[in-house]
Amino acid sequence: MWATGDIPESRAHFDQAIALYDPAEHRPLATRFGQDAAVSTLCMRSFALWHLGHPGAALIDSDKALGDAREIGQAATLIFALHHSAWTHILRGNYAAANAHLDENVALADEKGAAFFKAFGVTLRGCVLALTGKASDAVRIITSGLTAFRSTGATMWEPLHLSFLAKAYADLGQFDNARRCVGEAIAMAETTGERWYEAELHRISAEIELLSPERDAAEAQAHFQRALEIARAQQARSWELRAAMSMARLWREQSRRAGAHDLLAPVYGWFTEGFDTADLKNAKALPDRLA
Repeated sequence: MWATGDIPESRAHFDQAIALYDPAEHRPLATRFGQDAAVSTLCMRSFALWHLGHPGAALIDSDKALGDAREIGQAATLIFALHHSAWTHILRGNYAAANAHLDENVALADEKGAAFFKAFGVTLRGCVLALTGKASDAVRIITSGLTAFRSTGATMWEPLHLSFLAKAYADLGQFDNARRCVGEAIAMAETTGERWYEAELHRISAEIELLSPERDAAEAQAHFQRALEIARAQQARSWELRAAMSMARLWREQSRRAGAHDLLAPVYGWFTEGFDTADLKNAKALPDRLA
C-alpha cells in the first residue's frame, strides 16, 4: 500500500504489525524471511510517517530500527536497516548521516555478496551527490548503480533513482537527458503503480523546466499543480510542502506574492514537529519574504 501511494492505510497496517510483533517468537524467523519483521516494518513506517508530515516520528522509528538491527546481529537485517535509515536522513536533509549509513551498508553488502543491496546503496550514494552539488559524480555513480541494480531484475525505486539522475543532468545543462530521465520515471510510476514518489517526480520535472534555456513557466506550473494534487490525495504533507514551496517561488517571480503566501502558509502551519529538517527550515523563511 505504501508503494502504491496509499500512505495513511499503509501506516495503519505498519502500526498493527508492530503491535503484533513478539521478539521471542518472531526474531528467530529473520533468517527464514530475509530480515527481522519488526526492523523492516519500522523502516517502512518511518517513510510513511515522513510522508504524512511527521519527520520527527520518522526519525524515531528509523533510529529504533537501526538499533534493533545491530542488537539482532543478522547481516541481512542490518543491511536493510542501514539502507532505509539512509533514505530517512536524505528526506530530512541530513546528508552526512545518510552517507555514513550508506558507506556501512555498501561495505557490508559487498562483504556478504548481497548484490541487490550493494547496487541499491551505490545508487543512493549517487542521489546524495546530486543533492550536494556534485552533478558529474552523481551522473557517473547513479548510472553505474542503475546498471548493477537492473542486473538483479529489480525495478522498484527506479523512478526515484531516475529523478536524481535527471536533476544531475539538469545541473550540468544537459536538459534533453534530464527531460528523458524524468519522463521515463513518470511513465514508469504510471505503468508499475509505484506512486509513493509520484508527486515529487512532477515537482522535479517542473524545476527542470524552469532551469532550462527554453523555460516554459506554464508547463512548470502545470507540473507543480499536479504535484500538489497527488500529494493532497495521498495525504503526503511533506511532498505537499515541497510542491507548495516550489509553486510559491514561481509565483513570487511573477509578482503573485499574495497568492504564493496564501498557498504556502497554511501548509507550513499544519506541521507540529520536524522544524530541524531542511524542508521546514526553508519553508519557515519563505512566507516572510512573500508577505
